[in-house]
Amino acid sequence: MMTNLKALAAGDSGKITGFETSGKAYRKRLLAMGLTPGTPFSITRFAPMGDPIEIKIRGFSLTLRKDEAAVLLIEKV
Repeated sequence: MMTNLKALAAGDSGKITGFETSGKAYRKRLLAMGLTPGTPFSITRFAPMGDPIEIKIRGFSLTLRKDEAAVLLIEKV
């Protein structure tokens, strides 16, 4: 079941499956940050207004803006 980060809660885990076709502006940047398809991650926390989102991926914490996070297609694990 593919979804996006907004559908998950803090503490949930997932795996990146791809990118939205409308997100070409962010795709290259996200790939450079290590957000490649097949990579597992967990959501650490959301900011009070929902922006940004902090995830734990590849052993480090990464903070993403709503626009960047919306580009990711994920699968809940």
